[in-house]
Amino acid sequence: MTDNFNAYAATDGVAPDRWAGALHLFDGGAGVPHEESTLERWERARLLFDAKDYTAAAKLLAAVVEEVPEQTGPRLLLARAYYHSAQLGRAEQQLRQIVERDPVEHYAHLMLGRTLQRQGRGDEAEPWLRMAGAFAGEFPDDA
Repeated sequence: MTDNFNAYAATDGVAPDRWAGALHLFDGGAGVPHEESTLERWERARLLFDAKDYTAAAKLLAAVVEEVPEQTGPRLLLARAYYHSAQLGRAEQQLRQIVERDPVEHYAHLMLGRTLQRQGRGDEAEPWLRMAGAFAGEFPDDA
């Protein structure tokens, strides 16, 4: 019996959002519904993203971004979730908002370039990728 227990991976077959939900099982007592806070949704979305459930993470992150639109972190993770779930138009929209608000957010420049490339818009992607490279300290040889 212990051999089976030790062979069982902790997350095998259990969705990350169920782990996060279980953390608050007894918060208000038996039968009292728990209203999830923005922070809890953010944490659950990160668990889903880490588990590569990008579509579910994007749904949660969209709600988080709506609640805290000024924060870059959730919006950037939302863009990444959209990118990984092939929702490239939505990823592009989020990334453009990030670089408009925070023009030195180098990862957003890189992601925007990669998103445009993935959509077959290589010429449009090039300036974004060059800017990301400049932020990373990569300058062309002819500069």
